[in-house]
Amino acid sequence: MSPRWESTPAVRRGRSVVRTLHAHVVSVPQYRRKVFADAIFTRREEVAPKVCEDFGAELREFNSETGYVHPLVHYPPAVALSRLVGSLKGVFARRLRQGFPDHISRYLWGEHFWPPSHFPGSCGGALPAIVKEYIESQKRPG
Repeated sequence: MSPRWESTPAVRRGRSVVRTLHAHVVSVPQYRRKVFADAIFTRREEVAPKVCEDFGAELREFNSETGYVHPLVHYPPAVALSRLVGSLKGVFARRLRQGFPDHISRYLWGEHFWPPSHFPGSCGGALPAIVKEYIESQKRPG
């Protein structure tokens, strides 16, 4: 390793890659129902880190409002973010339905806890404007 290299937890090393991939994912329950309560927040703290660990990812932050969940995930490039999010949503919904069936059934009916959509936003080390400025400042050959 280069003597200039300072290892940080935000930068992960593989055999042929050094990477830092973060995504802020926003998901809402089916019909945008405000289903989340304090006991459910506690349950998600048990479930979400384990799901991420199974993918080789790390849950850096996870917060919720009554109608949204906001995980910040640090994930390896071999993981398809859509599969990770799908697994997070699936395991989370299954565990909530098992642990809080009466509460969940008051807000949601049918088989689906989540709609099929979610919003993933990439979170790099630099703002897009800074990256754009850096790319524009590069000199073209010739």
